[in-house]
Amino acid sequence: MPSSTSFLFWNLRALQRSATHLQQSRKSRWAVVSASSGQTESKKILLMGGTRFIGIYLARLLVEAGHEVTMFTRGKAAITQQLADESDKDYAEFSGKVKHIQGDRLDFEGLKSKLSGTGFEAVYDINGREAVEVEPILEALPNIKQYIFCSSAGVYLKSDLLPHFEVDAVDPKSRHKGKLDTESLLQKKGVPWTSIRPVYIYGPLNYNPVEEWFFHRLKVGRPIPVPNSGLQVTQLGHVKDLAKAFVSVLQNPVAIGEVYNISGSKYVTFDGIARACAKAAGFATPEIVHYNPKEFDFGKKKAFPLRDQHFFTSIEKAQKDLGWAPEFGLVDGLADSYNLDFGRGTFRKAADFSTDDMILEKLGIKVAVAA
Repeated sequence: MPSSTSFLFWNLRALQRSATHLQQSRKSRWAVVSASSGQTESKKILLMGGTRFIGIYLARLLVEAGHEVTMFTRGKAAITQQLADESDKDYAEFSGKVKHIQGDRLDFEGLKSKLSGTGFEAVYDINGREAVEVEPILEALPNIKQYIFCSSAGVYLKSDLLPHFEVDAVDPKSRHKGKLDTESLLQKKGVPWTSIRPVYIYGPLNYNPVEEWFFHRLKVGRPIPVPNSGLQVTQLGHVKDLAKAFVSVLQNPVAIGEVYNISGSKYVTFDGIARACAKAAGFATPEIVHYNPKEFDFGKKKAFPLRDQHFFTSIEKAQKDLGWAPEFGLVDGLADSYNLDFGRGTFRKAADFSTDDMILEKLGIKVAVAA
């Protein structure tokens, strides 16, 4: 397999930014912000979702910045939760400022009824999946100044030319097609919008088994099964860095009508993630075993938490336009996740080593695990 540097071709199209009249008009609609003072005005913000992971950190940053934050959720989970490293005083101060509207965003008429006349100036849509879920919000809030959408880097068409830039081709058959449709809808409606496309997100309270998958195996001293060569290159971004990126586009004229890739500053191999997790959590260097996924039938279970391919993006545009940069390196970011979550005995999914056992048995590897 070629080295990880041999395919890092930088796409020059990312340097070509065509400013259409439509984009300019959108930006002018937001130019009422007093950017000259370097200060952002307090805004009335609607946060769609927000009770887990990204929204937990984003809501705190918005409240700290002086914005009025209202979460729209189904009310099935607590609206706020105290972070592991958050004092009682700080949590009480934050939670006391967050407002709530209970409802189901898929009940479109009910959604419009609850939002009409509320006067929200900006929307952060963290949990939107389909364009049809967004249209009622736009109808209920016709004077919205900015719609900030959480999309996904998973929309890009698989390519031999990496990293992915924001101008790269997208995959109309992607499982994230609904997010592409939402971006198109926002463009079509003439709404001042910004879309954020994260790659793999990690950090405390992660509900996707990214770092948690590795931590479970490291904790009990099991070999870590990695598909194929383990040299597949990917990219992880810390949730706290992502939350800061979301805040950086608010009231930012440059960000109107734009899409931004957000993730960590460095790329890493699958094997590298395993070693980084071990180093971050204080475990011994792990035993990594490689296998051919085509030789197994795992049914509906995932034997590995990441897509088995090279998958990473350029974050240069966000760094240039927004003045944003990741603060967490991979090892210190994973240490933050471990120390504030898994290392405290909290995780989202219990360990399941059934696919590991299938792999190890076929490879003839016997497992001696810690008690």
